[in-house]
Parts: sequence; C-alpha cells; structure tokens
Amino acid sequence: MGFKAALSKPFAAFAVWQIDKWKYNAVAAQQKTLLKLLNDAKQTAFGRDHHFAEIKNYSDFKQHVPVQDYEGLKSYIDRSVAGEADVLWKGKPLYFAKTSGTTSGVKYIPLSKESMPEHIKAARNAILTYINETGKADFVNGKMIFLQGSPVLNEKNGVNVGRLSGIVAHHVPKYLQKNRLPSYETNIIEDWEQKVDAIVEETIHEDMTLISGIPPWVQMYFDKLSEKSGGKKIADIFKNFSLFIYGGVNFEPYRAKIEQSIGRKVDSIETYPASEGFIAYQDSQKDKSLLLLADAGIFYEFIPSDEYHSGNPVRLSLAEVELEKNYALVLNTNAGLWGYSIGDTIKFVSKNPYRIVVTGRIKHFISAFGEHVIGEEVEYALLSVANEEGVKITEFTVAPQVNPEPGELPFHEWFVEFSSAPEDMVAFSKKVDAALQKKNIYYFDLIEGNILQPLIIRNLQKDAFVNYMKSEGKLGGQNKVPRLSNDRKLADELGKYIV
Repeated sequence: MGFKAALSKPFAAFAVWQIDKWKYNAVAAQQKTLLKLLNDAKQTAFGRDHHFAEIKNYSDFKQHVPVQDYEGLKSYIDRSVAGEADVLWKGKPLYFAKTSGTTSGVKYIPLSKESMPEHIKAARNAILTYINETGKADFVNGKMIFLQGSPVLNEKNGVNVGRLSGIVAHHVPKYLQKNRLPSYETNIIEDWEQKVDAIVEETIHEDMTLISGIPPWVQMYFDKLSEKSGGKKIADIFKNFSLFIYGGVNFEPYRAKIEQSIGRKVDSIETYPASEGFIAYQDSQKDKSLLLLADAGIFYEFIPSDEYHSGNPVRLSLAEVELEKNYALVLNTNAGLWGYSIGDTIKFVSKNPYRIVVTGRIKHFISAFGEHVIGEEVEYALLSVANEEGVKITEFTVAPQVNPEPGELPFHEWFVEFSSAPEDMVAFSKKVDAALQKKNIYYFDLIEGNILQPLIIRNLQKDAFVNYMKSEGKLGGQNKVPRLSNDRKLADELGKYIV
C-alpha cells in the first residue's frame, strides 16, 4: 500500500466521524442552517426586501420568501452580474456558474466563498466514506480522470464565470494534482469529440484507477478507448481501474452497456451535484440511495410534486417529509439562492438517516391526457423489460403523439437507441407498455378506456443521440438528454434518425 493510500484511511475515519455528528441529527442541522443563512444575509438587498431580520422560524420564512425559479430571482441576479455587492448574499459572488436556461437563455448561478468549499468537501467525503466502509484505498495511488468542462474562466464585472465542472477543476486539492488527468492543455479543448480523442491519447497507457463523469460521456470515452486499443475491454486497458464516480443522470439506463464495456465488476459511487449546491451522495456500497447533505450550507424545502403546479402548494421542511412520496426540491443556499426551485423531483427512502433517490425533473413529464407520467416510471418500464429480455439500451426519450394518422388513437412515442435490440420489437413494446401501466394508474385508465393506444417504440440509428446533441451544440460536459418531453420538439428532431 502506498503512502497516500495509507494516509487516506485515518483521514476517512475522521471525516466519517464528523459526518455522523449531523447525519443522525439532520432536522436540528437544518434548523441551525436556516437561522444562520438568514442572519448572514439579513443586510443584503434581498434580505431587507424580504424582512429577514423579522424571521424567527420556518413558518415566518414561508410567509416572507416565495418559491421561485431563475426567472423569479433574475432581477437580483442581474444586479449581481452587473457588479453590485450585497444583493443576494454578503459581498460579491466568488464565481458565476454558467448554465443554459430554457426561457432566460444563459443562466448565471452564484457561488460564494462560503458555498464553494461545500462543493469540494462533498466530493471529497463521497470518496472518503467509500474508503472508510470498504477499506479499499489503493486507487488513490493511481491516476484519476474527471471528464468535465473546460476550466477556462471569463471575467464579468470582477467575477470569474465558467461551467461548474471547470470551476471545480481550480479547487482540486494539491495532493491529488499529480494523479489527476487530463492535462490542462487537453482539458481546455472546447470541441467535445476532439477533447475525448485527446484524453484517450493521454490516458490509454496510464494506470487509471478512478474514472468520473456523466455516464453517456464516459461511455463515449470508453468506446474510443476500446476502438484505439483494437477492441479491448476497459478492464484490460486499465488493469487497476476500481472505482467509477458518476452523477447528473440516472445511471440505470447506462449501467448494462458501461459494465459490458468495462468487462468486470467495478465499485461505483453516485453523486448529486448541481451548480446550485452539492445536494447528496451515495455513502454506502450496501445502499444505492443518496445521503442528503443536511449540514452543507443549504436549507431544503419540499413540495409534493402533485401540488407543485397548483396556486398555493404546501411547502415542507425536512422534519415534515414522508417516505416514498415524490417532492419537488427547493433550495435556500449560502450563495444567495432563496426559495429556489431547482427543477428536480426526489423521494425519501429513509429518514434515519435521510436518504433520497432522484426521480426526475418537475418539467420533464408527459401529461398530454392527464396521465402525468414521470421519469422514474418510464425508466423502470423500459429497463425492467430490457433486463428480463437481455436487451441493452444506449439512450432513450419519450414524447406524446397527439396528432396520429387518421383513424389512430394518440400514443406515447418512445425513441430508443439500442446497443442490442429485441428480436421482436412489437412483443417488446407490449411488455414495456404493460410495465408502465402497472407503474401509473392514470396511464392504465387511458389505455383501458381507449383514450390512448399502447406505446410505440421507434428504433434509432447508432449514435443518433450523439449526433442530435452535436447538432444542438450540446455534446459533452454537463449536457443531458431529457427523458421526457410534453411537446414534440425533441421527438421531431429524432425522427430523422429512425431506422
């Protein structure tokens, strides 16, 4: 065992001891976090406008601070971007994380000197909890790769601006810098395909032990490695590769293909980072759910997802949540986001400690006929049948077809890129439809009532989704394909790739 590996074990034990202090006292940690956030921000423009000095508890907070998305906070964020201090949080932001928005165009998410260390600590602790539980630490002596956006930052009125993954690259601890790939010169390549090609050249002969990234882009890296090596499995290229860290999307749709590419079992850690804050990570190999970070500078609120679009939805604190119920996630952060609806839906699978699974996006659903089908349901329906049939999925998305051919009923149209397709597509589609009916009673009623016909699967060409994302300028980085759309924009584009 190398020096770093040996040193990491007591470091991991200490980190877990610290985590355990709030892990089983999460409600108290959240109450303390809310009061600290309010106190720290009471002299800001937002704090004065919303009477932070008068707020004594969560009930008061809900009366003064509305739930809002980026548009609701945009007037304050614009003031920060223009260079004004003490707007949403004390002082000026340390960074703006640049993300793409649907209505606002580019979004600028503030990161503060208080919030940035929480991102780094959470990423570190995800690894340390793994080391402490498993005793496996040899991977820290090898090379590690983080597939991420460019670390090049631009300045806007005295504040550095970049993609979150690029910003984080500037905060990698010094003790990991020598182990870390790719090089800066490769990391700043903007074209994703050129960048992955360069990463392959740089890493193919290295002792890669840890690989991290969003699953579809890691798969692209694996495909190119295999091609470059004459068809070898990743486990044969990187014989000491032992830990895969991922986030950004549900891993299950990609699991079969990635495991096939690797060629042997490799431990994995799921993380839930966002530009708005690092929310949760998998802290045990015995449990796939994620530990909610209750002591990380974020006060969480939860809105039952079936009430989200009502005029006055219920807002709940951590103390009030129920198990196995879908909630829209709302954040209040030590970077100055207040009542911020992040757009994700989660459900709790444990309350001691509080563990979650991510179930989808509040805006990504199909309810063209009142069925309100969500991401968790379509993923289960497709993957349960695919696993049973030995079918492997590369990528997929679903949209409603409300204007079918004359004489046909409307239907849900599934666009699926298979790495190994079913022998009988019609029979496969029927099984997926039956699985979805079991998951969603409203969908079942619509099928039974002949309002909808059973779903139809469109078999897409190889690399259909990669080519689509490339055409949209969204290849690589933190970009993801939405699982569900309530309109036809994505579906109509993917229609060009039907086999």
